[in-house]
Amino acid sequence: MGNMVDGVWHAEGLFKSDAKGSFQRPDSGFRDWVTAGGEPGPDGQPGHRAEAGRYHLYVSYACPWAHRAMIVRALKGLEDMIGLSVVDPLMRENGWTFATERGGTGDPLHGADYLWQLYGGARDGYSGKVTVPVLWDKERDTIVSNESAEIIRMLNTAFDGLGAREGDYYPPELRDEIDAVNAPVYDRVNNGVYKCGFAKSQQAYDAAVGPLFAKLDRLEKRLTGREWLVGDRMTEADIRLFTTLVRFDAVYHGHFKCNVRRVQDYPALEGLLERMLAIPEIAATVHLDHIKTHYYASHLELNPTGIVPAGPDLPWAGLVRG
Repeated sequence: MGNMVDGVWHAEGLFKSDAKGSFQRPDSGFRDWVTAGGEPGPDGQPGHRAEAGRYHLYVSYACPWAHRAMIVRALKGLEDMIGLSVVDPLMRENGWTFATERGGTGDPLHGADYLWQLYGGARDGYSGKVTVPVLWDKERDTIVSNESAEIIRMLNTAFDGLGAREGDYYPPELRDEIDAVNAPVYDRVNNGVYKCGFAKSQQAYDAAVGPLFAKLDRLEKRLTGREWLVGDRMTEADIRLFTTLVRFDAVYHGHFKCNVRRVQDYPALEGLLERMLAIPEIAATVHLDHIKTHYYASHLELNPTGIVPAGPDLPWAGLVRG
């Protein structure tokens, strides 16, 4: 699916495997931080001052990592402070593109045709992945971050003094527990579905699918009798799990061979999914047409015909746009 090497786009190389055929996710190449006053980030990352209208978010409606950022942007009411551009759901030899015929918005800032052009413009000689989300600083004309886990924390607090909606999805008193929940959910569920889907050997697939469903089983037990993963309110932990759950039955179950069980077979997980979809700001970020088109029509190594299936019937589909 492509990456950049020394500032040059290469059509192959995003989905990498180790010697055993196990999927290896590349690291994010841009890790600056937006803070209220432009001070360094929590680990000393270079800071960018939070200002209304200064930042722009590039996303795909299909991508679960970008979806996290869209949700927090919506929950915090940042739509008028941070612009949004949506890439085309179809990702082929040029990676993410700004084509508009399938619901993409184009690139209003640079008029770029391809996302890799923004990466090349942000850093001379850039080598690495070309992914969404991208948080762009219009004042410095560069990428702040392409790491979704950090972008959602920036959006959660950095703009509070500028009129962001109240709500803290990573509250100090729950951070240790949220972090403890996030780590295995990322490894075995969020990234686990990709380990299954892009496994290049039976051994690699078997090593991923067992932990995936064992973790879903444990999450089902954790959520039984309670509404949220941590504490008595929705937190970042729920948001990070949600973006995988909402794609699971539609694409991961079949396309990525995660077919031991469906989310519909887990009453508590399905309850969390439907609880979050009942929040209008979240429901408005879900676009099943983009999700199915991207996965089934882009990953030709997994689905050579590119045919997008009609189903499945999802009990909550009426709550979302398409």
